[in-house]
Amino acid sequence: MLRVITAAALITFIFAGLVAAQDRATFTVGTATATRGQKATGMIMVPAGSDAATSIPVAVFHGARPGPVLALVSGAHGTEYASIIALERLIGLINPAELSGTVIVVPLVNLPSFEQKMPHVNPVDGKSMNRMYPGKMDGTQTDRASFLITKQVVEQCDHLIDLHGGDLDESLRPYSYWTKTGSEKQDRISREMVLAFGLDHIIISADRPKDPMASRYLENTATTRGKPSITVEAGHAGTVEAEDVDALADGCLNVMRYLKMLPGPSRAIEHPVWIEKLVTVTSEQTGIFYPLVRRGTYVEQGMKIGYVTDYLGKLIFEARSPVAGVVLYICAVPSMTKDGTIANIGIPVR
Repeated sequence: MLRVITAAALITFIFAGLVAAQDRATFTVGTATATRGQKATGMIMVPAGSDAATSIPVAVFHGARPGPVLALVSGAHGTEYASIIALERLIGLINPAELSGTVIVVPLVNLPSFEQKMPHVNPVDGKSMNRMYPGKMDGTQTDRASFLITKQVVEQCDHLIDLHGGDLDESLRPYSYWTKTGSEKQDRISREMVLAFGLDHIIISADRPKDPMASRYLENTATTRGKPSITVEAGHAGTVEAEDVDALADGCLNVMRYLKMLPGPSRAIEHPVWIEKLVTVTSEQTGIFYPLVRRGTYVEQGMKIGYVTDYLGKLIFEARSPVAGVVLYICAVPSMTKDGTIANIGIPVR
């Protein structure tokens, strides 16, 4: 009899905890505390350690009605501007009075990169801010920031969308990542999220780290903790074009409708191109790169996609696609180093 009572009490306790998590009077991330039906803004404060302190802006929308918690994060690479501007737009659009649930918006993770116009890495410690998760407090600035995002954003959310795009040197066509975990329910929900987001090329990720303590990427940090999540990419080479910003902002809003956080029906893209494998083409020489194809071009195996000359115009390397597929991104600038990335080619599912 004691066992039955204990089990029943445990179930009641867990259920009460879930209800409390969905129906708390306030919701706090960093210095931002929003009451029910309100918006709050603030900072995730990253203290100094072996290097300088930094701060990460955050907005919290605590809906008028209970519901799921969705995290929207961008700016891990501070010159992927379209994704940053898309979340800035959403901060002005989301109305907590119409919202069921809570939305955490982190528009600019890598403030030093943004301010110094530094692609790919945090200039303070030279690390990518989407490669060090789940982070640690005794590391450098990127490690500490990643740890605090894991604790304050990932662990508080039910779903996460990580927004990216082409960095200053990347001419990128829009696409998403969908991670297959082997969990039927989690994979179904994340698949429906990526279809609701609406980008028409979707990379199937099956090789991400499985260990939640070595998750590496932000989206994978949420995924390995059982939270259906996706990564999306739009924008290219430092530009802020309306079609890219619209695609990212509208995609987030449509996922919110799919999750029943906003009123109205959601729509799903009907015939996406599923990408089963990525192949990276690299340069064998340092020099000046000349592309011969554009982002989004479908290429055949062996097709010449670009070439490299020395600094006096002599041809020193021809880049050919090793596979048939679609150019997801190609180097957008003439500067090229040995082993530098020329292009990423996606192989569609046949």
